[in-house]
Amino acid sequence: MGLTVLVVGSGGREHSLVWKIAQSPLVDKIFAAPGNPGMAKNAELVPIPVDEISRVVDFAVKQKVDLTVVGPEMPLAAGITDDLVKHGLLVCGPSRAAAQLEGSKVFTKNILAKYGIPTADFRVFDSYDDAEQYILTHRLPVVIKADGLAAGKGVCVAETYEEAVEFLRNVMEKRIFGDAGERVVVEECLTGEEASYIVFTDGEKIVPLPSSQDHKRIGDGDTGPNTGGMGAYSPAPVLTPEIEQKVVREIYEPLLAGMRAEGMPFRGILYGGLMIEGGVPKVLEFNVRFGDPEAQPLFMRLSSDIVPLLVQCAQGKLTDARMEIDPRPTVCIVMASGGYPGSYQKGFPISGIEDAEGLGDVVVFHAGTATRDGKLVNSGGRVLGVTAAGDTIRKAIELGYRAVEKIRWEGAYYRTDIGKRALQREGG
Repeated sequence: MGLTVLVVGSGGREHSLVWKIAQSPLVDKIFAAPGNPGMAKNAELVPIPVDEISRVVDFAVKQKVDLTVVGPEMPLAAGITDDLVKHGLLVCGPSRAAAQLEGSKVFTKNILAKYGIPTADFRVFDSYDDAEQYILTHRLPVVIKADGLAAGKGVCVAETYEEAVEFLRNVMEKRIFGDAGERVVVEECLTGEEASYIVFTDGEKIVPLPSSQDHKRIGDGDTGPNTGGMGAYSPAPVLTPEIEQKVVREIYEPLLAGMRAEGMPFRGILYGGLMIEGGVPKVLEFNVRFGDPEAQPLFMRLSSDIVPLLVQCAQGKLTDARMEIDPRPTVCIVMASGGYPGSYQKGFPISGIEDAEGLGDVVVFHAGTATRDGKLVNSGGRVLGVTAAGDTIRKAIELGYRAVEKIRWEGAYYRTDIGKRALQREGG
């Protein structure tokens, strides 16, 4: 009998996980809770929301699930791993204590400082007045971060004092992110180029995925408000082999050793958002799960079986799991609902996905989709992740945009410059 796997989540990251896990000869059955229409080809959808953790756990116990893979950060920060482990179930994801690396910016900055891991200089505030006073004497730009989870929107890189104070007031006084705004981190603004570095870890050893780069802002040229991510590509040329060695030696190894010393060893997926300038990597943030949309281009490049890696992370012993990577670059272009990340309309019929995938070397991952009266419609802010591979990053980008142009719904929006930095580095 093969394995039964439960994937928790409903976005593009989880669709790409289901797609990749379904390729494993070790797996007989996949459940997705709650899943989305795109996952239905490979998984049985279970209508349990990700925040109803006790129901997810009860389902996993009842179905005797062999492995649970948790996509989003919220259930990890809320302790879903601990609850599953209590029932003797395997889960790829950190404990509630270790998930503080994403769940609390203050926790992370304190760990980084304690173990000498390079990051921006910072101060922590739990008083609005103290934070405002400090910000008004800090040189610009200044970075303000809500302490807790805010769906990728709890960070402001303020270019003016007015912008900084408005964001601080929204977070600490108006509480637009709820309890996540009880404390804030105020830090210097690092300059350079960002890269994402995602690893599988058992708490000691790591198996890294290739580098990738996300595009957070809504508009071309990295303008406008932050989003959950408008596109990504892999590899990120800024992360050279020499810098990657530094990242492992100066960031990941001391961090994992520090987490063990704190009595909360980290097992699962560890994602470092890094800023690189002059060959020096520094930590912007950690996430405790795969990136979205980085997972989509990364899984398209992962040609070996992902399941042994997930199982061994869950068991706390990365032994013989290996990774084979397609050398071709990949790119994911996110198609969003018009108006995102603000208010947007839902329910518009989507067409052209089959035509896009018919181009070859293209996979369209669903994120905010639903079915209504038998038709596929948009139901979220980020709707699809159109992912393409090519012999060069230029060819991958061109194919990705050819695929995007075949997909339509009313108000569909996407950035037109995904991967531009990689092209510039390659002289194009």
